[in-house]
Amino acid sequence: MGKKVAVFWFRRDLRLHDNRGLLEALSGAFPVLPIFIFDPHILHKLPPADARVTFIHQSLQKIRESLRKDHQSSLALYWGSPREVFTKITAGYAVQCVHTNHDYEPYARERDASIAEFLSGEGIPFKTYKDQVIYEKDEVIKGDGTPYVVYTPYKNKWKERFHAEGLNTYETGPKMGNLAKDRDLPFIPLEDMGFVSAQVQVPNYEIAPDLIRNYEATRNFPAKERGTSHLGPHLRFGTVSIRQIMQKAIAVENEVFWNELIWREFFMQILWHFPQTVKTSFRPKYDWIPWRNSEAEFERWKTGQTGYPLVDAGMRELNQTGYMHNRVRMLAASFLCKHLLIDWRWGETYFAEKLLDYDLSANVGNWQWAAGSGVDAAPYFRIFNPMAQMEKFDKQRAYIHKWVPDLQELTYPPPMIDHKMARERCLKTYGEAMG
Repeated sequence: MGKKVAVFWFRRDLRLHDNRGLLEALSGAFPVLPIFIFDPHILHKLPPADARVTFIHQSLQKIRESLRKDHQSSLALYWGSPREVFTKITAGYAVQCVHTNHDYEPYARERDASIAEFLSGEGIPFKTYKDQVIYEKDEVIKGDGTPYVVYTPYKNKWKERFHAEGLNTYETGPKMGNLAKDRDLPFIPLEDMGFVSAQVQVPNYEIAPDLIRNYEATRNFPAKERGTSHLGPHLRFGTVSIRQIMQKAIAVENEVFWNELIWREFFMQILWHFPQTVKTSFRPKYDWIPWRNSEAEFERWKTGQTGYPLVDAGMRELNQTGYMHNRVRMLAASFLCKHLLIDWRWGETYFAEKLLDYDLSANVGNWQWAAGSGVDAAPYFRIFNPMAQMEKFDKQRAYIHKWVPDLQELTYPPPMIDHKMARERCLKTYGEAMG
């Protein structure tokens, strides 16, 4: 039997600082073996040059290099199902405990239950901790114990609790000496998993005080270079701590930026309480909508050939960069569901393939919001006018000219559908389905 260790399993927390589960592992009685598992179940449908896989791999390399340089340790990278990997690890080490941070998605919950069962059979405790959110699961609920399904009262209760409790951080620095002293742990190159380094790169996030202070005034205008933070991928993969970002938001006292961070947790607790919403409408009657689901029209939407410049600019930006401005995301999603009457699940799946900051809870929550089938209390007859949105948020066409350079060319298509006709058709279709 190998040496006694505690295992820390990195997942959506790709950082050494302010990491709850890592601190808990380092605070124990045994040297800590850090690991990461590339799970084929998650990765097998992705293209070889997926920018998110490249970003994860690069982030892990940075952690690995830091551990080797500063702590005479390393990070073990594995490729395989988590159960197979833990079978291998427990055969080579006398594992005393496995620590990791909570993951709230349906597959992650099934995976963790399976790992807990396996480790229990080996007599090894499996301990998990809250890290990627301030409040989780049942921590912000109604007085009767049921979950909030409307954002504003959830936000108010969230803030009430936050003001009462304050913010804890989990600094690992003083405990890093408790890492296992092994600089030669297994490493797996991207190519060995069937991937190659992507040309598209995850941008660095911007969280300067001026950005937070001006967020309300700038966030809706896609042409503004520094109007949004690009935090999404970094919060998604945990290269930055939510507590660190929350501290910055509080310091500037910007309620709008703060509220956006709370939206993230609202959608996470919705997914936790209602995991079925990944595939079915939160409001079941919306599953009766007779979607048209034209594959030809879906292809035009995907490739930015709808003839509505702001929609097309957003889709082309997404396809080229893996990013789309949030205001434009709302418009593109509404156009697909309301103008073309294409099932929101088609759009959700496409965004899942393309977005660098793809997060299941937010993607499902926002697509259901766009379709009118989600937790949002607004009625289904909210239908964005693509031309009015363009006049309001890109009046000088700066964003559009960047992504639709052929706007004035003969090759640029006319609008694929008349807005007035599409709106009337949508209202009629939804109204009949709602009874």
